Amino acid sequence: MKKFKFGDIKIKKADPQMLTDKLLLVNLYITQGLTLFIGLIWILLQKRNPFDILNFPAGYKFIYWGLGLAAVMLVVDFILTHIVPEDSMDDGGINELLFGKRPLWHIVIIAAVVSVCEELLFRGAIQYAFGPYWTSIIFALIHVRYLRHWVPTGWVFLSSYGLGYIYIHSGTIWAPILCHFFIDLFSGLVIRYRRES
Repeated sequence: MKKFKFGDIKIKKADPQMLTDKLLLVNLYITQGLTLFIGLIWILLQKRNPFDILNFPAGYKFIYWGLGLAAVMLVVDFILTHIVPEDSMDDGGINELLFGKRPLWHIVIIAAVVSVCEELLFRGAIQYAFGPYWTSIIFALIHVRYLRHWVPTGWVFLSSYGLGYIYIHSGTIWAPILCHFFIDLFSGLVIRYRRES
């Protein structure tokens, strides 16, 4: 039996153009499924009920928190795209591949799946254990495609911190879920329809 050596592992930069649409979607849904699974297990290990966390609030205050932060984030993102060089905001073309040819209904589904799965893990489980600061560092590190440039990495960190802030102040996970959904939906639609025009 041959002995395994970690030094034999070669890591090379993945070229997004080598991804097929099917492979990209399979990767997206598998990672989101794992995110949801890890989030649920972590919440259960904290001796908390995921259904209590996902309990829909009686009032509408969470909508103001979620859409308010989404509006602020979209304005800041708009400003960043106009003052920061385009190559400094590059995600390697993944978002373009993901949303560029996607039908509207599928963009809505992707935004919904990603927002629920990621917020349940990051706000529902990790933030409960470590607080919004460390959660935001982990959130930024998980979004590896942005780590090559400090501006998008910092922006992902600040966005995550904002999501953690509205989770604390609204008292419901639905505020960051709504914000995350709206940001992903809006971004996906901009990529999709900017491409057509």
